[in-house]
Amino acid sequence: MQKDYEGLKLKNQLCFPLYAVSREIVSLYTPYLKPFSLTYTQYIAFMVLWEEQSIKTGMLCDILHLDNGTITPVLKKLENDGYVVRERKKDDERCVYVTITKKGNDLKDKLSDIPFKVGECIKGIDDEEKKQLYTILYKMLNAKKENL
Repeated sequence: MQKDYEGLKLKNQLCFPLYAVSREIVSLYTPYLKPFSLTYTQYIAFMVLWEEQSIKTGMLCDILHLDNGTITPVLKKLENDGYVVRERKKDDERCVYVTITKKGNDLKDKLSDIPFKVGECIKGIDDEEKKQLYTILYKMLNAKKENL
């Protein structure tokens, strides 16, 4: 009996184009973030902090779909650069809050045009397809959360 190896072909994998496009899109941010010595992960952490101002580290991890081992060095770097302050709750030391500083908030104006610049670089799909893709990707992320 012949085994069917179609499932092992790269061209048949949904994960591969998602992975490859994700890497390409994230790389589009580099020229805009480099002058500020920021990584993409630091940038998306800022996006949440600009909105929330102060948040539990665990909640930040949930929003960004990152684990604690990934976010901790990101926050340490931002803290060393004076952009955030991390504080443990006195009544529960397991709880760490990260709060954006004035210096961190001041970056918001300097970085506000990046989404538009990157958006202009994304070719091959129109605005309606971008909305559809956004909806599908969030549907997948939400399904992942429900299955945990």
